[in-house]
Amino acid sequence: MTVSKNINNPVGQGGGQRKRLSRAERQNNGPHRNLDRQSAAEQKAELVRKMREKAGAAEDTAQSGDETAQS
Repeated sequence: MTVSKNINNPVGQGGGQRKRLSRAERQNNGPHRNLDRQSAAEQKAELVRKMREKAGAAEDTAQSGDETAQS
């Protein structure tokens, strides 16, 4: 039996039994991964926003503490 070296041309599979995979999909880098990347970017942006809010709140308390100490 002949062995196929091309994943998009499998020998003995018949027509249409296996989906043709693009190069990106074969490297597990298909369109589904773009959605994963987008949601990861959104999570990161949310985390950065929360961290900035916390840093701003800590800065405000430190400044108000300094003002009361000076009085």
